[in-house]
Amino acid sequence: MSGAEYDDRQAIHEVVLRYCRGIDRLDMDLVRSTYHPDGIDHHTGFDGGIDDFLTWVEPGLRRLGGTMHLLANHLVDLDGDQAVAETYGQAVHWSEHRQGNFTTGFRYVDHLTRRDGRWAVSERWAVREWTHSETPGSLGTAVGPVGRRDRDDPLYLALARLR
Repeated sequence: MSGAEYDDRQAIHEVVLRYCRGIDRLDMDLVRSTYHPDGIDHHTGFDGGIDDFLTWVEPGLRRLGGTMHLLANHLVDLDGDQAVAETYGQAVHWSEHRQGNFTTGFRYVDHLTRRDGRWAVSERWAVREWTHSETPGSLGTAVGPVGRRDRDDPLYLALARLR
């Protein structure tokens, strides 16, 4: 692997890490910085542009006592100035009164592009693999992208853009 390729992979990984920090610290400017201005997000209960995503996600996050994103596997398919990154993780969501507490296993499937030397998300699928909810009817029951064990999984849809 060349030094330039290593640097690209590291920069892409840091995009994902900054997103998680921004969400967990309620730093919406940091979250915004991980997307291109025309970036699209497909999240549980939401589909749309980054500005609308931030308007949608921030009030729900502020109602919670906190969130913690724990990341695991991270694999990048790189092709010049575009890439698909698949990142596995768990996100813990809690409230001060145990209402709405849930943990979810997810994958971020990100189509990223480098523009003016900066890697950022062009489109993200926040794919929910599983949810454990302590409170029936909590945020963990919303509808959104789900994982599949075949070629219709969001990962393969994103990878098709590299070809």
